[in-house]
Amino acid sequence: MITVHHLENSRSQRILWLLEELGLPYEVKRYERDKKTSLAPKELLKIHPLGKSPVIVDDGAVIAETGAIIEHIIETHGAGRLVPSKGTPDYRRYKYWIHAAEGSYMPPLVMALFLNRMETAPMPFFARPVARKLTQAVRDGYLTHTTKALFDYLDAELARGDFLAGKDFSAADIIMSFPAEASLQRVDAAKTAKNLKAYVDRLHARPAYKRALEKGGPYAYA
Repeated sequence: MITVHHLENSRSQRILWLLEELGLPYEVKRYERDKKTSLAPKELLKIHPLGKSPVIVDDGAVIAETGAIIEHIIETHGAGRLVPSKGTPDYRRYKYWIHAAEGSYMPPLVMALFLNRMETAPMPFFARPVARKLTQAVRDGYLTHTTKALFDYLDAELARGDFLAGKDFSAADIIMSFPAEASLQRVDAAKTAKNLKAYVDRLHARPAYKRALEKGGPYAYA
């Protein structure tokens, strides 16, 4: 049986959802964030040296990183489900989104989060204008136009159909759910997108998504 080391309000919610979609048996070990820092607890260091979630243990093998976990589960236990046929245009789109979720979409979202924290962190009053100037420079010089390009492209892809890798729901939609959900709260380009909100609503309506929420506990983006 697969064991999922699951951190509340984190990207590991997607792993529970994937397992629910596939109907696979699994065990959840929940971890709570530190109340002051919002960081993962040190207990996760006992599972993986980086102390982060998601991490799964499958037949004794410890596997980290969301994309690697999803690909492992699909290849080992998926039996051809939730993935387009290899060699097709849909499969190429699938592979793109499997890797774009963490490789292209999450870094700007994480950067935006830290810039916001820099502006609101305790500091001497005379330092606050400097912090604001620096964070705004990063937004103007990189973050704003980067996120706009990313979410304009995502929205254009969603205009082609209900899901990202062809007409059928796939694991690509699962891995893209977190940046899609988070961006609707944090990114102006996502908030004004024509197709993104309806896409997220479709994902949230899936029975397996709802079951995963029951197993995973608190999740701020649902």
